[in-house]
Amino acid sequence: MHPHKILIIQTAYIGDVILATSIIENIAKVFPNAKINFLLRKGNESILKNNPHIENLLIWDKKNNKYFNLIKIIKNIRATKYDILINIQRFASTGLISALSNAKNIIGFKKNPFSFTFTKRIEHTISNVSNKHEIERNHLLIKAFLDENEGASIPKLYPNIEDYNFIKDYITDNYIIIAPASVWFTKQMPLKKWVELIKSIDPKFKIILIGSSSDIKLSDKIIVESGNNNVINLCGRLSFLQSAAIMQNASRCFVNDSAPLHIASAVNAKITAIFCSTIPGFGFGPLAYDSIVIEAEKKLDCRPCGLHGKSKCPRQHFDCGNEINVNKLVRTIE
Repeated sequence: MHPHKILIIQTAYIGDVILATSIIENIAKVFPNAKINFLLRKGNESILKNNPHIENLLIWDKKNNKYFNLIKIIKNIRATKYDILINIQRFASTGLISALSNAKNIIGFKKNPFSFTFTKRIEHTISNVSNKHEIERNHLLIKAFLDENEGASIPKLYPNIEDYNFIKDYITDNYIIIAPASVWFTKQMPLKKWVELIKSIDPKFKIILIGSSSDIKLSDKIIVESGNNNVINLCGRLSFLQSAAIMQNASRCFVNDSAPLHIASAVNAKITAIFCSTIPGFGFGPLAYDSIVIEAEKKLDCRPCGLHGKSKCPRQHFDCGNEINVNKLVRTIE
């Protein structure tokens, strides 16, 4: 098979798009002359900026006139007549797009409600004990095109010279990145633990806090309570690729089980990943060569309490976060 036009669909959140870059890397190796397009939700498009393998980005605005924009997207896709459509998502909306795509070959997961219309359907299984990473599960979608020994590529982002120039005034020879926030309370290490960590870090390190604009207040509070004058708050001031650029050469990046973890993996940064209510066994752990996972040492019969984070601890104690050993975190810097 020598496809000319390939579409990859992933309209979920930013971490899912970053993990999908693994498929882009593999497809580009196998079909270097194919035109690869990528459909994603509005707001995530900047993460794939500068990707040399992507011909065009298709952007679905889900917040404004969602279904009108969906119809426009479907018409665009049908007119292009893709040779291969790879749907990484398992939700009905992308299944409908795939079913109406007019693509010659449609590959997706069986869990998608419209998978009965796909040319090829693949199992997607998440369990506490499988230890199969999400990029490996996604890899099954394209395995038929690859050499039998070809494994899943590591996700990859492409910050450019402007991104590196933007962050150069903030960095020093020894600096540490902390991304303290998460959308979900139970995925986020408690504030008091971040404060303890910062107080325990050697003063030779500059500390930079990163995240979205909604994380500014949390980071400001961490800085005030730590009493450390060598900490700066860049939350809301960096793009996705600028965040990738600043993480890339840090002495260490401390992240929750959240999007910054995947950004750091995609530039092969040095990662200490903190897992509170979720577990690496679900398949969303760090992928960089120098990656260390830290979890609570206390055995908890309630952990994991779900595949995704929760807005509060169901047992009210949040021991999976409160029992994180900060000394272990500090030792990962060395």
